[in-house]
Amino acid sequence: MKIPARLLPLLEEGLIDEVLSRLMSGKEADVFVVRCAGEVRCAKVYKEAAKRSFKQAVLYQEGRKSRSSRRARAMEKGSKFGRAQQEETWHNAEVDALRKLAAAGVRVPTPYACVDGVLLMELVTDGEGDVAPRLSEVILTPEQAIEDHNTLIGYVVKMLCAGIVHGDLSEFNILVDDYGPVIIDLPQAVDAAANNNAESMLLRDVNKLRDYYAEFAPELADTNYGKEMWALFENGDLKPDTLLTGVFEDDSEAADVDGVMREIAEAIKEEQERLARIAAAESDPI
Repeated sequence: MKIPARLLPLLEEGLIDEVLSRLMSGKEADVFVVRCAGEVRCAKVYKEAAKRSFKQAVLYQEGRKSRSSRRARAMEKGSKFGRAQQEETWHNAEVDALRKLAAAGVRVPTPYACVDGVLLMELVTDGEGDVAPRLSEVILTPEQAIEDHNTLIGYVVKMLCAGIVHGDLSEFNILVDDYGPVIIDLPQAVDAAANNNAESMLLRDVNKLRDYYAEFAPELADTNYGKEMWALFENGDLKPDTLLTGVFEDDSEAADVDGVMREIAEAIKEEQERLARIAAAESDPI
């Protein structure tokens, strides 16, 4: 096959021995199967910002901090240097997330290096050595769906305890090997504490998992793990080994709009009466 231009420098430097095939083309990267030091791995080639179709990327970048104040200022100004730094931050976000999540006990591919917008990492395979299928390609029994759903909810809890929300989790970026689910695609991972959109992204991630697995195990449709874990996280009570129930009672009552308007009207009336009494007192002759 024709060698992609972005992979040529890595071949010349000896980081890649051979490009075997194209694995897939996604919204933010192209992935190739490569051979490195006698092992088959994958090379994720990130697309340039202008060519990425990842929607609302700015929402995901909120809260990301550069270690250099000069770089941070350049990124804010949007200069050429700043845009380059922003791209580097986008690429490194996945490497940082993969390493942090592996340390937290979440099954993710092992990253080896990220060079010039190319991430070299483990190729997740099945028992025959073929590329592991995506969750969307797997037919599950109800029992297996419940088991794998529980496993992933446990991973999401560990991710949140590590301060990370995937932000784009679905059946399309989860691989399934002989040992269960493996979470992939994390360049958009957000800081759970620093990103104002973290809660909504977490709920969307968890609800997508619920809706997909409920196709095989309908009883999962009524679970509410997302709100339960976020409430525990906000209160500082979420731990990596926290056992969730999937039940969450929202104790916030619906706003009594009519009641509030009546109180406002009464307050206005009282204030008008008070001002009238003051005006009357000032107009009375002594």
